[in-house]
Amino acid sequence: MNSQDLIDFLRNELNVEAPIDPGTLLFSTGLLDSVAMLNVIGFVEERAKIEVPASDVTLENFDTPERIATYVDARR
Repeated sequence: MNSQDLIDFLRNELNVEAPIDPGTLLFSTGLLDSVAMLNVIGFVEERAKIEVPASDVTLENFDTPERIATYVDARR
């Protein structure tokens, strides 16, 4: 899974119309909310075939598409 996979998910499944690139801050800027976070986590778990523990759900790991892709790579 890479940053573009996540960007495509945000556009196609969550209908995010704002410009998004790998470094876009998703949650700390309010672009996405906590409900969207749950959807993102579900997508990551399904797509990458990993389980995301609640303790890993931090802005450090999940605030940008790039950070999410890096997190997934580290978990594999």
